[in-house]
Amino acid sequence: MTKKLSGNEIRQTFIDFFVEQGHTVVPSASLVPGGDATLLFTNSGMVQFKDVFIGTDKRPYSRAVDSQKCMRVAGKHNDLDDVGRDDSHHTFFEMLGNWSFGDYYKKEAIAWSWQLLTDVWGLPKDKLYATCFKDDKGDIPTDEEAAENWRAQPGMNPAHVLYFGRKDNFWEMADTGPCGPCSEIHMDRGSDYCNKKGVAGHICKVNGDCTRFLELWNLVFIQYNRVNSTQLDRLPACHVDTGMGLERIVSVMQNVRSNYLTDLLYPMMETVRELTGQTVEERDAQLTPYRVIADHARSATFLIADGVVPGNTGRNYVCRMIIRRAARFGTKLGLNKPFLAKVAEKVIENYCQAYPELEKNRSAILDNLTREEKRFSRTVEAGLSELEDHLSQLSSKGETILPGAVAFELYATHGLPFEITKDITGERGLESDEAGFKAAMEQHRKDSGGEQKFGKLGGEDADTFRTIFENLVDTGKLGKKGVGYDPYAVKPVEGIILAIVQEGEPLEQAREGEQVEIVLPRTCFYIESGGQVSDKGVIEARDGSWQVEVCGMRKPSTGIITHEGVVTRGNPKVGDAAVAKVDFSRRQDIMRNHTATHLLHAVLHQVLGDHARQSGSEVAPEKLRFDFTHSDPISPEQLEKIEAMVNEAIFDDMPLVKIEKPLEQAINEGAMALFGEKYGETVRTITIGDDTPFSYELCGGTHVDETGDIGVFLITSEGSAAAGIRRIEAVTGREAYQLIQNRFRTLKQVGKLTGSSPDGAATRVTALLDELDELHKSYQANRQQLAVTEFMELIGNVENVNGVPVLSVVISNADADTLRLLTDRFRDRYPSGVVVIGSMADDKPVIIAACTDDLVKRGLHAGNLVKEIAPLIGGSGGGRPNLAQAGGKDPSGLEAALKQVKNYVEKNLKP
Repeated sequence: MTKKLSGNEIRQTFIDFFVEQGHTVVPSASLVPGGDATLLFTNSGMVQFKDVFIGTDKRPYSRAVDSQKCMRVAGKHNDLDDVGRDDSHHTFFEMLGNWSFGDYYKKEAIAWSWQLLTDVWGLPKDKLYATCFKDDKGDIPTDEEAAENWRAQPGMNPAHVLYFGRKDNFWEMADTGPCGPCSEIHMDRGSDYCNKKGVAGHICKVNGDCTRFLELWNLVFIQYNRVNSTQLDRLPACHVDTGMGLERIVSVMQNVRSNYLTDLLYPMMETVRELTGQTVEERDAQLTPYRVIADHARSATFLIADGVVPGNTGRNYVCRMIIRRAARFGTKLGLNKPFLAKVAEKVIENYCQAYPELEKNRSAILDNLTREEKRFSRTVEAGLSELEDHLSQLSSKGETILPGAVAFELYATHGLPFEITKDITGERGLESDEAGFKAAMEQHRKDSGGEQKFGKLGGEDADTFRTIFENLVDTGKLGKKGVGYDPYAVKPVEGIILAIVQEGEPLEQAREGEQVEIVLPRTCFYIESGGQVSDKGVIEARDGSWQVEVCGMRKPSTGIITHEGVVTRGNPKVGDAAVAKVDFSRRQDIMRNHTATHLLHAVLHQVLGDHARQSGSEVAPEKLRFDFTHSDPISPEQLEKIEAMVNEAIFDDMPLVKIEKPLEQAINEGAMALFGEKYGETVRTITIGDDTPFSYELCGGTHVDETGDIGVFLITSEGSAAAGIRRIEAVTGREAYQLIQNRFRTLKQVGKLTGSSPDGAATRVTALLDELDELHKSYQANRQQLAVTEFMELIGNVENVNGVPVLSVVISNADADTLRLLTDRFRDRYPSGVVVIGSMADDKPVIIAACTDDLVKRGLHAGNLVKEIAPLIGGSGGGRPNLAQAGGKDPSGLEAALKQVKNYVEKNLKP
């Protein structure tokens, strides 16, 4: 083996090798999958290329190489439980990959992988094994092509080419869709690496149950389309998708037994050790906390850099959970104050060259980590104490499973993530009901209106549209690049109807009233993307004989764009000459709002700080919605300043420059990329302003030409969208003018009603409110005096119950405060006694009861008294022994309730 390489050098060597083989370097996608609602996180290298495999997109390159950031903490791919307990599992990891989209295939992929491993990296050939597919069900052909190519590699031992079945060597994206055999490369690390030594009957082998044979690389050969459980169709073009875990290959090349001992993770463990002051020996005696902290600090750092901040649901919950889990493991090492920012600084230092977004977002990363640790420290003690109480009760009852509802209550009330509860119960030899926890959380989301639904895989009808596309290309009706897309066009677009589709089936002709999708050679309609909604408009016959109202747009397959709509007149048919017209008035409203979101984003950075980054948006004709990362409420003064600064930018009438350029160039120039968005090799940039740009973002949406075209910007609401996420809604242009008109009309009406001018309306209303307040106080005083007078006329009507004066009366139209005052009047007259007074307050019955202190000592209790009589008024009550209150919904029971007072005294009064 050649000189020892660093993890960063190994990553770069992999990329450089495949560049030499004609591959295009593709940057890692965000951990938040762009345009993919089916995944919580990017969990493998193929995620950003999925649309190519399912046929809904095509890239300008046919060979690619990358190192992809991945997270596996949810769903099918969830490694969280194993993190820290072994040497190889992680929540965050990097996947090295090389890709062929209908270009090279097995021969080249196998030869290059062998060359890189053995010639470039110098791994011993006699220690490498390759596995190939042989169907254990006997239905799918054996992949002899891959096996023959492996045997042909120089120095490969033919006996090291092995066959395995579907579980190990057949890859599928889903129940249907692209799939194919795969070849895995394994390395024999020697008998010293076996963790089953001494186990009777154990045999070390590839795909065995010990750690001697390590899988390094998986080469997936996508050659089939699964139609159903039994039918596989050969794809017209075959693809290569390879994946190699960076941490794993680095552990081999640095000759260490654990991923955590590589230079990718060891520096973080050393930072923790320095913070604890422990020796290496002390660290090694309790490795689990060190490994968990190193892993989770790295994960949280990358998540926050990609815009995922701690919160209560979805991705934000995961970020919060791993931070709190790391903090909890820190307490096991004596780290009781925020410390994760120190570990994150090492992560940034270690990874920023490959992932510059870490350095760019350093402040947001460190601030969020520390803020979340402090928030957790304020709640964790009570949560852990309550959990311990529940676990003690379980043990005393001989039970072993903590109910899911209890686990959820600990999270909802004390912020204790289920994963921490699960850790602690496991440490006590008990279990946690995960299914019950998820059910309770799901019910809570539904009840609070926060239910989240993930969409389908996408491309469900891609085969239909792919066939349409191929036929159109073959007949010369459409070029190989597909439907022309020019959403920035102003004028209508003319063309022949190429296809009409209804519910996935092609039609020759559509009838009035039918919902259809229409394909034209070109379109000027914008397809929903980046938060901006799709255009609407019409497609009309050139001769005016029919019309389709377009209500949506989509791209169901490579090369195809469809106009979704309803036939409102006539019978359009394939081959008709048509004109597509965007509703340009609606488009202008959208453009104003979209440019305003860019101004708002820039202003938020100036007012709140660079951490205030977009985390979602909606750009519609009637309004804009902008979500951004920020933990604290925005003050009225800040909100007013934000609105004023956006309007100043509008009034400056700054020009917008819209240019396409390479993604890498734009990023290097400082253009803002938004997490969760998908960008190609060439991107469209929007610059607002001349010499010193006010805003510079990547954006494919439609925009005005000068900021003055926006007109005016008005914020209509601001609030919390989720934990750590704020939301601003605003209007511009036509809607803003309408809002101003409505508010001015209202102001004039107020002025007319109050006998003042619009300018003096606020002063006049204030004066009227002051007058009303004085009148209300006077009314309350008079009402209270009437109640006192009425009560004093009844105060002599006491009953003597076993020598105790007892008064139970109804007073008309008195609130609880007045009734409490009347109990004082009673005690002034009767130093020893019981008084219960009922009345109606806001159309609901209310009861106040009082017992003098000497009678409390003799067994009477005002709180218990009202609890006993409150059901008669359809309510409940309680309070102190000497003063209590009850309320209800049934006024008809008030007299009956008061009649029970005498019985209560007789029953409970002690000598």
